Amino acid sequence: MKKKRKKRFEAFFPLFRHPFSPFGHPNSVRLTIALLALAGSLGGAPTPQPLHAQSSSTTHTHDFVIFATVFNDHGFALFGAQARVRREGEKKFRWDAVADHSGELAIRVPQNAEYELTIEARGFQTQTRKIDAKDGNREDLTIRMEPQTAPQAEKGTGGKL
Repeated sequence: MKKKRKKRFEAFFPLFRHPFSPFGHPNSVRLTIALLALAGSLGGAPTPQPLHAQSSSTTHTHDFVIFATVFNDHGFALFGAQARVRREGEKKFRWDAVADHSGELAIRVPQNAEYELTIEARGFQTQTRKIDAKDGNREDLTIRMEPQTAPQAEKGTGGKL
């Protein structure tokens, strides 16, 4: 009976001895290693691009941030308050935001101008604030909304207006 000779290559890589593995033959393993080495030396993996690589027209380097926290009359965060911003002297609102569950909102506007911030919420009086964006790059506001005063019904109308 003839004795089987064990291949030297398989002694180093027992993983490649699986019967269904395409790497069963030593030449296939050598070819795969050579291709992986070639791909690595040629830069086969793409290099990640930095996140801040944007065109100059979309950067926010010259923006002014209006950050507001809106509270109700009891001092709790007011979810859903709508803020709108326009340049002072204009009629059309150009920017808007809605307060989150913490009552916070932020709006980014161009620097070197004066703005008018209007905050509205259901059941509360509308409030307006002037914002000067000529100096600095951020304005932090804390706004406490006042409840609307309901018109009083006249006596003898049964509660109807």
